[in-house]
Amino acid sequence: MSEKQNNSNPFDPFEMWRGMRDSALDVWAKAMVQVVNTDAYAMATGKSVELYLTAIAPFREVYEKMVTQALQQSNMPTRSDVVSLAERLTNIERRLDDLDAKLDESELRAGRAKAKGEGR
Repeated sequence: MSEKQNNSNPFDPFEMWRGMRDSALDVWAKAMVQVVNTDAYAMATGKSVELYLTAIAPFREVYEKMVTQALQQSNMPTRSDVVSLAERLTNIERRLDDLDAKLDESELRAGRAKAKGEGR
């Protein structure tokens, strides 16, 4: 795309318009890249997103309550149910890892004791 195609047709009345359009789009694209890469633009965008999130907060809470109610009535787990289950499974997994490490350590000690006993 970086190379311009030179398929100009001398009989095409819109070729000049296409060239002007492409040139204008290139200029606009370069200008927008410069604008978007400024701190002022980032701050303005951040403020607008912050205002938007503040404005929709009450609606989001109502929506979440409605969805939670619908899921409970359908005997489906809610997000908080899934998060709670994930936390519990993570806790179980950690405990199993600890038990596995202790078992490995115990087997290692037993192997050392057995080797000392046979070496006498």
